[in-house]
Amino acid sequence: MGFLSGIGDILNKFSGANANTNPGNAEETGAQFEQVAKAVPSSSVASGLAEAFCSGNTPPFSQMASQLFSNGDGAQKATMLTTLLSAAGPSLLSKLGGSSPALASLLQSGQTSVTPEQAAKVDPQQVQALAEHVHQADPSIIDKVSQVYAEHPTLVKTLGAAAMAIAMKKIAEHHQG
Repeated sequence: MGFLSGIGDILNKFSGANANTNPGNAEETGAQFEQVAKAVPSSSVASGLAEAFCSGNTPPFSQMASQLFSNGDGAQKATMLTTLLSAAGPSLLSKLGGSSPALASLLQSGQTSVTPEQAAKVDPQQVQALAEHVHQADPSIIDKVSQVYAEHPTLVKTLGAAAMAIAMKKIAEHHQG
């Protein structure tokens, strides 16, 4: 009964939420999101994040990816770039080669695995452009990025209350359905 009385109460709050429902302030929603993310399988969190990335009530995926990159530590930045570059494919990567000296050096070497040191040299705006191009070529990038960030609920909190509320609504639907 512990799950139902604790996490279940939080999920119930969001199960009826919609875009016009104010789920509370960002700090409260963030604390609740982190609590839920630690209690449910990461696949549920990933599904919720994918829903938030695709929502018309949040910024575009590319902007949110850039925000996560910007707020992440070196390893998280490297993981974001590695995920995007791995999904990009050679033809897309060749088109992006001149967009950033740091990105260009990664692309010229044909490298798709990025170190934290290399990631630190890439500007968040270039990550946003890369994410936008990759998303246009391969919409499944949202699922891949969602799986990565399902393991980092503290970082996800930087996306704001609306994104977390949408994610928790999807998690609630999954666990109540």
